[in-house]
Amino acid sequence: RREKKAHRETNNTMGIDLVAGGKTKQKTRTSPKTNDVYINLLVRLYRFLSRRTDAKFNKIILKRLFMSRINRAPMSISRIARFMKGKEGKTAVLVGSVTNDVRLVTVPAKLSICCLRISEAARARIVKAGGEVITFDQLALRAPTGKNTVLFRGKRNTREAVKHFGAAGVPGSHAKPYTRSKGRKFEQARGRRKSCGYRK
Repeated sequence: RREKKAHRETNNTMGIDLVAGGKTKQKTRTSPKTNDVYINLLVRLYRFLSRRTDAKFNKIILKRLFMSRINRAPMSISRIARFMKGKEGKTAVLVGSVTNDVRLVTVPAKLSICCLRISEAARARIVKAGGEVITFDQLALRAPTGKNTVLFRGKRNTREAVKHFGAAGVPGSHAKPYTRSKGRKFEQARGRRKSCGYRK
């Protein structure tokens, strides 16, 4: 009986240590899920730089290298050109893809861009205007602390899928419905007559 009582007492002391964090888990990634050799090499490089330098720039680059492709949204050269006005001599840094924009008539001269990926048309236009496109390992040699750089990020919520998030047709909702086409016969009756939901 004494042994059983002692065993019961020791069991009561066990549980979740709420002071030490409890059930909360780290939600951010600590490494990339991709098996891409080049991404993993860049992770090793920027892990070293973030550890050995005090620059916050390297920590941000490392965190963004861990992200999924949805969170590494692309950016067009027209958008980069607009934000780089008055920042001549600096390098535009984007952890993601850079795409071409045919609406941009003239590419600014001597535009310097560092990115993970760039379309061939965008690269050709930048190089033709006297600019350059560099990789992140070249940037690490040129600016190990991120000096004279401008860090950019593409818009994540411009994807087609985001437009459909929410309940379509509900009053006050602006969610785009999944319809075959737009017309009188396709999901246009709701809100027009009582037989279909409600009438305004």
